[in-house]
Amino acid sequence: MVDSHAHLNHPAIRGDLEAVLERATERGVQAIINVGYDLSSSEIAVEQAVRFKGFVWASVGIHPHNATSLTKEALARLKELALNDVVVAVGETGLDFYRNLSPKHEQFKAFEAQLELACEVKKPVIIHMRNSASEVLNVVSNYKGLLKGLVAHCFSGDEAIATEFVELGFHIGVAGNITFKSSGELQKVIRSIPLDRLLAETDSPYLAPVPHRGKRNEPAYLMHVVESIATALGMPTKDIADVTARNAVLLFNLRASKR
Repeated sequence: MVDSHAHLNHPAIRGDLEAVLERATERGVQAIINVGYDLSSSEIAVEQAVRFKGFVWASVGIHPHNATSLTKEALARLKELALNDVVVAVGETGLDFYRNLSPKHEQFKAFEAQLELACEVKKPVIIHMRNSASEVLNVVSNYKGLLKGLVAHCFSGDEAIATEFVELGFHIGVAGNITFKSSGELQKVIRSIPLDRLLAETDSPYLAPVPHRGKRNEPAYLMHVVESIATALGMPTKDIADVTARNAVLLFNLRASKR
């Protein structure tokens, strides 16, 4: 299995990172994409990916909540980080119009700057969206054919939106909310997505799956996500583990794990 989105750089995980990675290995996780959400966490993600090279890979970016922090200097540093060979993506970037912790115009500015960066360094982009699917589609459509890949992180839209995202070239990231009792609509959406566009993610330390809901999430719990996807599709769990791992390896151009 490959956890396509986790925050090992988060303070809730950094303190016992080695134990977290050991548990992940024991549960069959072969690689983890460690995603930055501001400049500091992106730097930490790269440091951790260097330390655990071949098992942990980094993505560097500025979350829409932190959009105002993407100064000219910060963008230059982000580009420097993005050129590292342990960095396999740009993000997480995107638009969040639910919390609106940064002004919308600043979110658009930071989002577009990071899409430009992803084009420049020729790496996929990991996109966060909340109450902003149509706006994300509008922005990304301007880069059609220019990006190496796209991920709709922790997807929660409906079937029509999923279809639009897939047609635009997105992979769909499925997280712990697929395990919730309220996930009936998401399960239906997943059945409409081509198998070669599905990714499994934890979003650790957030969004812990059942039966760990309410606790700190970690990559070791990825199997619960994979099992729920398999149940929704009526397929063997191993097949979903294999296909989502293969999709991540191809999208992010991962080399063999050395762990």
